[in-house]
Amino acid sequence: MRTSTQNTKWLHCLKPNPHAYLRLFCFSYAGGSASTFYGWERMLPPEIEVCAIQLPGRENRLREPPITNMQTLITSLEAALSPYLQDPYAFFGHSLGALICFLLAKQLPGAPECLFVSAHRAPHLPPRHSFLHRLSDAELIEQLRTYQGTPESVLQNSELMSLLLPSIRADFTLFETYQHKNGPALTCPVIAFGGEHDPKVSRQELLLWRMYTSNTFELHMLPGTHFFLQDNRAALLQSITQALIPILNRLHI
Repeated sequence: MRTSTQNTKWLHCLKPNPHAYLRLFCFSYAGGSASTFYGWERMLPPEIEVCAIQLPGRENRLREPPITNMQTLITSLEAALSPYLQDPYAFFGHSLGALICFLLAKQLPGAPECLFVSAHRAPHLPPRHSFLHRLSDAELIEQLRTYQGTPESVLQNSELMSLLLPSIRADFTLFETYQHKNGPALTCPVIAFGGEHDPKVSRQELLLWRMYTSNTFELHMLPGTHFFLQDNRAALLQSITQALIPILNRLHI
């Protein structure tokens, strides 16, 4: 790597590696944080530097107001990450994170080596719901139960949920108020992942991501529901590794 990675409020590099060939920027689901990707650096090839994105309003940025406008977020991310995009990189995003990294890839002057989109319908499909961000706290917590990604002990902890709900509500606002705009296809490979038993995202909806690249497209369905990245992490990271090995070999040459 020509550019050394420094942890910033936007970027948590889990194991800085100046000798890596490629950076993998990881974007979490609604209400998620950089800690979603802790441990990934131990399960991916050493030639990959894992960099997790930290949005405002969570963990070490808890005191910052979360962002509720998608274009504001994408512009802020571009400014924050641009010093680290001079070297080869790829994006991975899960659920809301998939939409965010796709929109960021579209706005950047260059393309990532690969775009991994996980547990999110193709971006032109309207959201199934547009009211979640307007629910009361109690109603929003009930909706979170249906996603099966938050432990019941957390959902029942009123003090903890009072800290988490503002960022969760902001993230649902990002998704539910986003308006899709047509544009040129990406020039990088796009690889989509889905859960075989995900009630929120179907295989057919994932297949439509192939419309968004002029390069190759793959779809991998993994055992699990919407949060298969937690329940079936090893299989997910194995698929990511297999996709990146040819790119790493090319970069090494």
